Amino acid sequence: MSERKFHIVADENIPGLDAWFGDLGDIVRVPGRGMTREQLAQADILLVRSVTEVNAALLENTPVRFVGSCTIGIDHLDTGWLEQQGVAWSAAPGCNANSVVEYVFCALAALNVDWRQRRFGIVGCGNVGGLLQRRLHQLAIPVEVYDPWLPDNPDATGLATVLQQEVVCLHAPLVKDGPYPSFHMLGEQELLQLIPGAVLISAGRGAVIDNAALGRVMAQRPDITVVLDVWENEPDIDVALLPQVALGSPHIAGYSHDGKLAGTRMIRDALDAALSLPAGQGPGHGAAGGDQRALGTAESGFAAMRDLLLQMYDPRDDDQRLRGAAKQSARMAESFDLLRKHYPKRLEFSHFRLEATQLDGDIREQLTILGLK
Repeated sequence: MSERKFHIVADENIPGLDAWFGDLGDIVRVPGRGMTREQLAQADILLVRSVTEVNAALLENTPVRFVGSCTIGIDHLDTGWLEQQGVAWSAAPGCNANSVVEYVFCALAALNVDWRQRRFGIVGCGNVGGLLQRRLHQLAIPVEVYDPWLPDNPDATGLATVLQQEVVCLHAPLVKDGPYPSFHMLGEQELLQLIPGAVLISAGRGAVIDNAALGRVMAQRPDITVVLDVWENEPDIDVALLPQVALGSPHIAGYSHDGKLAGTRMIRDALDAALSLPAGQGPGHGAAGGDQRALGTAESGFAAMRDLLLQMYDPRDDDQRLRGAAKQSARMAESFDLLRKHYPKRLEFSHFRLEATQLDGDIREQLTILGLK
């Protein structure tokens, strides 16, 4: 390990900072959304999440030489400018993919939708959508995929076909230019193509759906069930849309404790490579696996699977917190960020083991595919 000590400025919501970066130098924690250039006047390393816009306005004339985003997306990073300035950068692609996939199945459980009887469509098949696709294949569930960047995907088809599926999951990144922009990919015309009784789950980037158009369509189509984890104009979301959705949450689908720690670890590994530090030497390497918890249920069939998933994570709790914040606060943007800042520790399915033995073999197999031990 280099003996040089670095000055690190980090979003206060990044977990495991001391464990993964404490050996490198001093760490100053600041609110990510309100980060300023003045706070970076002495910084060598900047660690952010998706709420911080990292560009010339933030970094010009600062000593920052490495930017790490402990999240999967990069639409908040001006990567072209960073590269022009010789600033190394990295994101953490796939770190929270499993968390988002678990959110999808728990949302369906909360809605009492038996996914074994549904056809799925996926918009955006990168790390998150690709993992969901693989899980659905393992569960022998039909799936269609729209991702123009991945034309060789075995389930590839057009957007119109995906929108004709019974459960449509949005996991596309936010792209505003180029050959395949995703900004407002789903407007009023596309949303009206959803079949009667469809379930639409958006857990990628909020502006992939035109939220104003969604409000108009929901007024016409009460048969559509919508789950929104991501919203346009976060954190100042349109609270008028909230009563129209079946489940709403404050952009936390990927907020499992495991996913956030994975992002922190991946950025430490990228930093080691960028600064030519010995790989795998961060103090967080080799840390203990954490909590293990037992589960049981008196139910059978899909009711048992639903019961067990909601014991591990019930998105209705997040929905209630978001609706409560919308009612109690005139400053929704502040409340939205506070919900994320104080989000309860959520463990992924791998931390749980099933002690019930009366379940049918096929139900046990499906729960194992979803990650329950």
